[in-house]
Amino acid sequence: MEANWAAEKPAGTTGPERLPKSRYVVFVTIAVVGCAVDLITKHLVFASPSLRAGDIWWQWPGHAGIQLSLNDGALFGFGHGGVWFFAVLAVLAAIAIPTWLFIFKAARDAWLTFALGCVMAGVLGNLHDRLGLHGEKWPQSMPRAGQTVYAVRDWILWQVNDHWRWPNFNLADSLLVVGAALLFVHALWPPGKTAGPS
Repeated sequence: MEANWAAEKPAGTTGPERLPKSRYVVFVTIAVVGCAVDLITKHLVFASPSLRAGDIWWQWPGHAGIQLSLNDGALFGFGHGGVWFFAVLAVLAAIAIPTWLFIFKAARDAWLTFALGCVMAGVLGNLHDRLGLHGEKWPQSMPRAGQTVYAVRDWILWQVNDHWRWPNFNLADSLLVVGAALLFVHALWPPGKTAGPS
């Protein structure tokens, strides 16, 4: 039995197609809960004095742990110093995503709704940081000591022994990657597409 990916009109109705209420619930729930969990985890780890002093809390020694980092660029540290550029892009994305889903009715597709809920959660979590709403100040060891931090708070450390280390990231980054991966899979294998000759 195939999943019902599109919102269908009840028989005999006319007028504009209405989206199921469940699409709104799914999108808002993922975006709000994902963003909240991201901000809560950032708050908890950045409140630790030992982590702020530069310690690493290894969960899997040599491979995975918690280490604080501030990133005023984009994913993987690209665009260092371009925090306001990325903040503007995030605001545009936060407007464009629900517009596409609910005004242009892309939310008829459950997969897109879920994927873009993940993206929205990540966008909002990192936008909160780029706007300096967390109240963090640059440490005394930095040139901008005492000034408000307009940067994303990263804390997840992942490496392969001492040979290779992935740039520190956070749950918002993870949600962005999951959402992007789901969109990529959706583009390759859209719902209803069948294999074989037509």
